[in-house]
Amino acid sequence: MDINITPVKTSKIKDIDFSNLAFGHVFTDHMLVCNYKNGAWEAPEIMPYGPLSFEPSARVFHYGQAVFEGMKAYKDEAGDLFLFRPDESVKRLNKSSERLAIPALPEEIFHKGLAELLHLENEWIKPGKGNSLYIRPFVIATEGAIAASPAQEYKFIIICSPAQAYYAGEVRVLIAEKFSRSADGGVGYAKAAGNYAAQFYPTSLAHKEGYQQIIWTDANTHEYLEEAGTMNIFFRIGDTLITAPTNDRILDGITRKSIVQLAQDEGVNMEVRDFSVKELKEAARSGALKEIFGSGTAAVVNPIKGFKHGDEVFELPEVTDSFAARFKDKLLNIQYNIEADPYGWRVKI
Repeated sequence: MDINITPVKTSKIKDIDFSNLAFGHVFTDHMLVCNYKNGAWEAPEIMPYGPLSFEPSARVFHYGQAVFEGMKAYKDEAGDLFLFRPDESVKRLNKSSERLAIPALPEEIFHKGLAELLHLENEWIKPGKGNSLYIRPFVIATEGAIAASPAQEYKFIIICSPAQAYYAGEVRVLIAEKFSRSADGGVGYAKAAGNYAAQFYPTSLAHKEGYQQIIWTDANTHEYLEEAGTMNIFFRIGDTLITAPTNDRILDGITRKSIVQLAQDEGVNMEVRDFSVKELKEAARSGALKEIFGSGTAAVVNPIKGFKHGDEVFELPEVTDSFAARFKDKLLNIQYNIEADPYGWRVKI
């Protein structure tokens, strides 16, 4: 597979303050673009990052055929580049695409195209624990037609953004009682763009109450805890770690499944099961609730300091043997080639 590369004439990297990066606002010099036309994916191209031109009738604007992934590239102290479980990312991208009637992307285009792009953007990836290059692969429907049916033309694009260690400050959450993130038979398990847009309004209401995120509950009864904002979620009751099982409402998070594997292998009592709001509140009242934390690509692990449900507000205790800190450090050490990776998750580029 040949990839046509058009490099920038002058890099903008010299104008970037890498010590003061706002997440997702600065982008590298190049992007990868691959078109789907006449029933097939064409050869990808790498070109200077910049605006693209679309018909106002492009179906993505009208029917929301858009899916994406989130990944990171890491550089160790020797200057080698690594990805974390990239095979899982391309599989999930295609799983999301299938649900939105988007043609599957050949894995060779994903893997080879991304590797070429990362080598070209090598200087944008800074070494040091916490520094990384956030990678956003996505697919959108570009055919100019407003008939309510799947498009016949698409673009697969990869853009990259340098990132520092993600710190959201102290996070407190509101447990959803009215709004839902997803429902049975829906697209909750897919990384569909519309899933995230639908969260913005209820999350803005939570902000007005002084909460940074929402813990989503099941749409049928609002009795069972599912995800936190845009992250999977874990609860530590005593020395037992609990997370909800994946289904067609819950994203099969790559960080989530990695933490589950680490916990099981390190002898932590790991339960993947339905976990109710009632059980959570009872554990908080009794003192058995030790930790709540979210997991995802951007933050890796994000501790939650407190929550509200109904008229009740709960604060979590400070713990000295934090599972959140333990598993975050373990994952980062694997990602940055600081310690051995017995799972084969770390892939050298």
